[in-house]
Amino acid sequence: MARARSALEGWTAEQIAAGRRWADSWKSTGPELERIRREELRRIDPFKTIALLCGPADYHVAPRAPKLTSGLVEQQRLFGKLRRP
Repeated sequence: MARARSALEGWTAEQIAAGRRWADSWKSTGPELERIRREELRRIDPFKTIALLCGPADYHVAPRAPKLTSGLVEQQRLFGKLRRP
């Protein structure tokens, strides 16, 4: 069975050393970046974030305004229609 070729076979010793340094720097930097990300997430104002994502919205007019009923009466009416032949 033939040996699988390594993607690093064409790399020089200097390139391999640089790749190892790069990997080591990310290994040590990753946890710090994760800590910063979590800290930023904790400080986010959810209402401001939703406004940024969805744009300005008036929640007093349709379609975003709350409905007058929960829809339960309409659901029961539809179920009643299904029951009848």
